[in-house]
Amino acid sequence: MQIGEVAQRVGLSLRTIRYYEEMGLVVPSARSAGGFRLYTEKDVARLALIKRMKPLDFSLDESRDLLSVLDALEDPAEPGKAALVERLELFHEAARARVVAVEEQLAVAEGFADDLRRELQRQQRAARAD
Repeated sequence: MQIGEVAQRVGLSLRTIRYYEEMGLVVPSARSAGGFRLYTEKDVARLALIKRMKPLDFSLDESRDLLSVLDALEDPAEPGKAALVERLELFHEAARARVVAVEEQLAVAEGFADDLRRELQRQQRAARAD
């Protein structure tokens, strides 16, 4: 599929997808006769993974590292699978820790929104009483 369809499916801009290509994160699997980038489902999955890592503040280098671990784990001839699984476990632990941090931020934000709602209601009651 071409880059425009990929962008729609994944929810990334064309510019972002091209940037990820420049950074070596996701390289189109082929080019059409006219030179258009062509992506496979695997390429789309890689882009979706990178997109999911961004809200958890994983860097592009970390994304690249995780993608290389996942690629190596798919290789049946890979001799160091145990070490790769350990690295994957570290990524999982990092993701869980970042999820907890986001949940804590969300709790603070919800508390703030609740405080504002209560103040707004108080002010609205006071305005009606006047």
